[in-house]
Amino acid sequence: MLKKNTKAQKGPTWFEVGLGAALSVALGAVLGAAYLVSRPVLKVTAIPKDAPASAVYYIEGSRGSANSSSIAEKRKSFVAGESISVEEGELNALIGSISQPETPKPKAAKPGDKPAPPPANQRMIDAGTLNARMRGGKIQFGDTVTLNVYGFSSSVIVQATGTFTRRGSGFEFDPESFYVGGCPVQRLPFVRGFAMKKLLFTQPAPDDLAAAWAKLADVSIEGSALRLKMP
Repeated sequence: MLKKNTKAQKGPTWFEVGLGAALSVALGAVLGAAYLVSRPVLKVTAIPKDAPASAVYYIEGSRGSANSSSIAEKRKSFVAGESISVEEGELNALIGSISQPETPKPKAAKPGDKPAPPPANQRMIDAGTLNARMRGGKIQFGDTVTLNVYGFSSSVIVQATGTFTRRGSGFEFDPESFYVGGCPVQRLPFVRGFAMKKLLFTQPAPDDLAAAWAKLADVSIEGSALRLKMP
């Protein structure tokens, strides 16, 4: 009994104080990030001249009416080892064509059958179709992602802007800015890499395009076109 009273008089140890402070900081960081993510992102066609410094905007790339035969021809040339130039609309059409999930055909209903309930979405992260926009020598990748957590659903715009940098034997997208909702995560390397895989680049590239991409000698952005140069 005396030992318990003595410990109570001394109060918490330095370890306990440090642990409590660390947990408080971590909780504050999580709550702060959640608040920034929930901030609205304004979808516009051009950045306003009087835009507030704290505002976050999103400009979607052109989805144009790209010629499917032209895209197929460029893909064939690229896979064959030829240098190509892909316009913004063509790139988005190509991304859309390889990002469409295969949906099983519903079974034919029989007389007297009850209508089937809509399939429940069990995925915590439901990404849409990636969109690309090229301006000023940089490329922006964006998507609207729906987060489903414990029955709560919320959609946020995820966007990253940067260039392609050679790393090792190939070129990788190197973001200069990366926003999840209104939260900038480009300064957090570990969070940034995880978020890009889970929120933006969720769809793996087809094997033929990935193999051709690994052979590139240079990747550049000129105007609204992506130029892929082979050796």
